[in-house]
Amino acid sequence: MSHHDSQPFNACAARKQYIIGFVISVFLTVVPFVAVMGGTLSQQSALLLVAAMAVVQVIVQVYYFLHIDTSQKQRWNAFSLGFTLVIVAIVIVGSLWVMYNLNANMMHG
Repeated sequence: MSHHDSQPFNACAARKQYIIGFVISVFLTVVPFVAVMGGTLSQQSALLLVAAMAVVQVIVQVYYFLHIDTSQKQRWNAFSLGFTLVIVAIVIVGSLWVMYNLNANMMHG
């Protein structure tokens, strides 16, 4: 958190942030699990719920546990995280594209 950088370390406040992050993370894990195991959602809805909760889970992890936010002191860390996400996206999309083209060429060629 940016306010921890200018103030002396406060163990109680840090512990509180970790507990809040942990509780939110557990909630974001349990909700999709119960929804999928309950079988009340269609396959498409369950997939959408799990994906949405996963994205929120990543944001919670980055904010509460890695303490990366939009403050001036965290700017390079945020840029590094953004660059990493771009590289991961390129690898995933590129892999899917290659596998799709290999499948199409092997089956129809």
